[in-house]
Amino acid sequence: MNEPLIVDKRGRVAVVTLNRPEVRNAFDEALIAGLAQAMRALDADEGVRVVVLAGAGSAFCAGADLNWMKRMAGYSYEQNLADAEALAEMLRTIDLLSKPTIARVHGPAFAGGVGLVAACDIAVGSPEAKFCLSEAKLGLSPATISPYVLRAMGARMARRYFLTAEVFDADEAWRIGLLSARAPAAELDAAIEALANHLCAAGPAAIARIKHLVHDMASGVVDDAMVKETARRIAEIRVSPEGRDGIGAFLDKRKPAWTQS
Repeated sequence: MNEPLIVDKRGRVAVVTLNRPEVRNAFDEALIAGLAQAMRALDADEGVRVVVLAGAGSAFCAGADLNWMKRMAGYSYEQNLADAEALAEMLRTIDLLSKPTIARVHGPAFAGGVGLVAACDIAVGSPEAKFCLSEAKLGLSPATISPYVLRAMGARMARRYFLTAEVFDADEAWRIGLLSARAPAAELDAAIEALANHLCAAGPAAIARIKHLVHDMASGVVDDAMVKETARRIAEIRVSPEGRDGIGAFLDKRKPAWTQS
């Protein structure tokens, strides 16, 4: 039996592959738990600077596994709540990872699969990628993935695709912000490698701080407290060891220390 999840470290880049191609990488409780555990382990690994999330076979992720859904249908409210909380926590783990994350989307990403795409910092898709927020047609709600999808595509477009459950393509996903970039299938890995190289050239502590910055500031009001908070954060990072080395390297026309590791 194949491992449902493969973690492949390629230098400073870790590729996490959903490996259930026979069910189009649909997730169940075991895959959810495994993905959360793998992401936490990579977050703690100082040798890893970028995490790529991919899918084996013809799909990125088809959402929930049918057998898992059948089991959920017989669960009590308390059991369903625990199940949903595990999914929500896995998505939050990806979202709050201190390392930058890239979704590699080469085929269908449906329902919870869209949530995985939206929870990553960057998403690159091939023309073959298809997307669908299909929950409404099942009488369900995309509740656990909604914070990430709303942030990615905005409330207006989320209203449409949450309510209609239409299938849309990579061009539309890019237009509305769900995809950060598009690349032909044959060039998808090269495009992701180029992005990973840019990310690895940045200071790892700065990357983590920037991710927190975006998370904290994206929905905030620009008031006196926010202005002071942004000033505090830039002052703090300027006097940090990495900040001092980065500025010194720029002025000295040399590479910063973190590029040597």
